[in-house]
Amino acid sequence: MKKTTLLRNLLARKNILAAPGCYNALTAKIAEKIGFEAVYLSGYGISVSLLGAPDVGLATMTEMHNVARYVASAVQIPVIADSDTGYGNAINVMRTVREYIRTGVAAIHIEDQVTPKRCGHLAGKALIPVAEAVGKFMAADAVRREEDPDFLIIARTDARGALGGGLEEAISRANAYIRAGADIAFVEAPISVDEVRKIAREVKAPLLYNLAGISPYIGLEELERIGIKMAIYPAVSWRSTSRAYWDHLTDIKQRNSEAVSDFEERMKGHPLEDFNDFIGFPEIRKNEEKYLAQEEVTKRYEQTIGYNPVKK
Repeated sequence: MKKTTLLRNLLARKNILAAPGCYNALTAKIAEKIGFEAVYLSGYGISVSLLGAPDVGLATMTEMHNVARYVASAVQIPVIADSDTGYGNAINVMRTVREYIRTGVAAIHIEDQVTPKRCGHLAGKALIPVAEAVGKFMAADAVRREEDPDFLIIARTDARGALGGGLEEAISRANAYIRAGADIAFVEAPISVDEVRKIAREVKAPLLYNLAGISPYIGLEELERIGIKMAIYPAVSWRSTSRAYWDHLTDIKQRNSEAVSDFEERMKGHPLEDFNDFIGFPEIRKNEEKYLAQEEVTKRYEQTIGYNPVKK
């Protein structure tokens, strides 16, 4: 089954779909291994991990596409990807959608901020006119129908907290974008549970909710009761890995090799203890023995030292 079709099937269920954030292939593989059914490729995560810079529209379409391609190739679960503003007007959006489909991701969201954009939970946001944004979603829908009708277009509006916006404007824009051809509405950065409930009542489409930043942290069961179909956790990947790396390096700075030894001890029994197995070395050995000269492969593994993957 295509990942686009799989994602549509997951969203057709009664239960809410939870998609944790990732910013590269490794974090996506971990999410898949833990058992999540989809993963969200965070634009903020790509910006901070790839560029070491804040999410203010600095990452280019090419950079975002490249990461999306690596992530989609690394996992079997659907990937929902951030595509910022679509990187231009409706004509640019047509290329954006086509290129994202060809990366292998199952869905993207496009937002209605001006270019360059910024993280939806930051102040300083401004919007493009409604008519321009509607044209973008019409163009996105047209390309999607040509390339893969199951590919999902998510319409994100940042109108709730943008200059000249507000909750009513956000709801109005979300409905306009759905009428233009988008599949799912994403009203970014509501600031209370009551606002989320109002959005669910008045937006006539399946809804995505972003558990991040200034928005309330609502449990999945409650989000499901409210009527949300998909919840994303974009910040969990880069914040948790950054903190773990910071803490570990601080420990090494203070205690040197003793800290490394203690870390290895703590890894015993952890699902990532044998990281070489997790990342796929046994599969490499299996394919080596299948496609390379058998005698040479056997000699290399039997007459050298180091980690020796067992075929699985």
